Amino acid sequence: MERMPLLFLGHGSPMNAIEENQFVEGFRNIVKQIPIPKAILCISAHWFIDQTMVTYMDNPKTIHDFYGFPQELYEVQYPAKGYKELAKEVQKLLYPNEVGLDLNWGLDHGAWSVIKHLYPKADIPVVQLSINYSKESYYHFLCGTNLQSLREKGVLIIGSGNIIHNLRMVDYNNFEKDNYGYDWAKEIREDINTKLMEGDFQPLINYKEEIKHSNKAIPSPDHYLPLLYVLGAKHKEEKISFFNDKLVGGSLSMTSLFIQ
Repeated sequence: MERMPLLFLGHGSPMNAIEENQFVEGFRNIVKQIPIPKAILCISAHWFIDQTMVTYMDNPKTIHDFYGFPQELYEVQYPAKGYKELAKEVQKLLYPNEVGLDLNWGLDHGAWSVIKHLYPKADIPVVQLSINYSKESYYHFLCGTNLQSLREKGVLIIGSGNIIHNLRMVDYNNFEKDNYGYDWAKEIREDINTKLMEGDFQPLINYKEEIKHSNKAIPSPDHYLPLLYVLGAKHKEEKISFFNDKLVGGSLSMTSLFIQ
């Protein structure tokens, strides 16, 4: 079976699930370059807990894990099937790390709000893997490396978050302004993009110490860590290309990666 590419998707606002904009168009365009997967394994910023868990159910529920949005958004359902065999395989590949089989979670908006644009018929099974916040950065990168073999079995690995994500500093008055970012956000985006293109991942793993402005861009690691899973699953010879590479509201980036 053809090796599946990798995706890191800057998912941004939950409203991207129902709006028509340049970022949604970017998601729809990138899927044209991807063979039809057997299943999707998604690492979402919004399942950030003190354990490593993988969803283990036939019919994961659509989780509306946000507040204050239009009713239309809460009515969205994404009825993709689960895939218990894949969950078991993830558990096996991450051994000896302890990975629990979760019967309650489902698909949070970090997963369904973007996957619905890739596969609107919800006809590809989806499994989610949690982000264990009790672990150091290298753990997450190494998990990606250990999951690499899934790509040869038709599994599309998706990391969903935002490389720059500081909601407290968002300039909502300029939220609709195209590619609007504070100077520090522009600087860190350029620095991280350069390191990604050069394959210089060690500073990205040790971002707290080695990336300037990381305290502003990554005040909490939940939206950043999905990137490390994707980088860990990358083969050395593969190329990284960018899409949706824009800043929003001063302190958010929609930068997304396609790796093949």
